[in-house]
Amino acid sequence: MKHIVKILALVVAITVLWIGLLQTSVIPDSYTWLLPIYFVVSLGCYGLLMVGVGLMNFPTCPQEALLLQKDIVEAKEYLKQKGVNLLLN
Repeated sequence: MKHIVKILALVVAITVLWIGLLQTSVIPDSYTWLLPIYFVVSLGCYGLLMVGVGLMNFPTCPQEALLLQKDIVEAKEYLKQKGVNLLLN
């Protein structure tokens, strides 16, 4: 519940700022109307950047890879015993 309140407070603050900029004419109207679009595009770029950073810092787990390979071999043997034909090209 608290997270929703924080998000709504942020949305309200940004909306109030945007409406204030529309009313005061500090920034030309042609730019002010595009601010929500710029905000969404910037948020998308930030999200892609965070995904990229997360992928670059993704830890490798050699022990887990060996366990996974072992499980795969066991599964193949189990399926062979049950009569399932595994054809891998």
